[in-house]
Amino acid sequence: MFFANRPARPLRAAAFLALAGLTGLAGLSGPAFAQPKGKAAPAPAAPAPAAPAAAPTGAAQTGPQIVNVKSDPAQTEWTKVCGKDQGSNTDVCYTTRDFVSDQGQPVLAVAVYEMKNPTQKQEVRVVRYLLPLGLLLQPGIRFSIDGQQATPGKFAVCFPNGCFAEAGNVGPELINAMKKGTTLSVSVQNQTQREVTFAVPIAGFGKAFDGPAIDPKVLEEQQKKLQAELEKRSEDMRKKLEQQNAGGAAAPAATPPKP
Repeated sequence: MFFANRPARPLRAAAFLALAGLTGLAGLSGPAFAQPKGKAAPAPAAPAPAAPAAAPTGAAQTGPQIVNVKSDPAQTEWTKVCGKDQGSNTDVCYTTRDFVSDQGQPVLAVAVYEMKNPTQKQEVRVVRYLLPLGLLLQPGIRFSIDGQQATPGKFAVCFPNGCFAEAGNVGPELINAMKKGTTLSVSVQNQTQREVTFAVPIAGFGKAFDGPAIDPKVLEEQQKKLQAELEKRSEDMRKKLEQQNAGGAAAPAATPPKP
C-alpha cells in the first residue's frame, strides 16, 4: 500500500497480504476480505529514516542501523480479520498492524496468520511482513521478540509498493512470545549489505490475536478512513513539491561579479 507508485486498491498494507495470493488461498471470500470500492489512493513516498537502499556516506554509515517505528495513527490497535477458503474449507484469520516513522511515513506492516482446517485437524501459523523496496532478497530476514532467539524468513515476492517476506508454519511458542512481548525486531540487509533492524512495538497483539474478529462494517469504515488519510497525505506532498519547484524556479540567477 505504500513505498512506491500506486496500490491496486486502497487497502491497509497488511490486509493486502491476504489478497496478494501469498496465502495459497486465492479463493478467500467473505466480507472481511472484500475490497472496498473507490479509486486507488496515491501512495506516499518511502520514509527517509528507513531507506534501506541508501548508500553509506562514511564510517558511521557502515554499522547496523536501528529504525524505530510506531503504529500508524490511522490504525489505533491491532486488527483481526477472519474469513473462509470455500475451496478447502479452511478458516483463516490474520492479526495485522501498520507502522510508520516518526514523521508519519509508512515503513512496514506485520500480519500473523492462523489457518485451521477442522476436517483435516490441521493448524498452520505464518508470520508475514510488507517491507520497503531496495533490500537484498537472498539473505532473507530475521526477526526476534525482546532479544530472544531469532527466526529466519524468506522474501516471497515483490510488487511496486513493497516486498513480502514470511516465515511459514511457525510454532505456538513464537506466537506466545509475541503475545507477551514488547518489541519485535525485524532485521534485513540493504543494497550495501548494511544490516537494518526495524524495532516494532507489539503491545496489544495478544489481545487482538485471542479476541474476536473485527466486524466487516467496522473494517470497511476503517478502510475508508485510511483511504482518505492516504489521499490527504498524497495531496499535501504534491502541494509541498509544487511549492518547492515554484520557489526554485522563482529564484533569480546569480549575477557574475564584474571584472
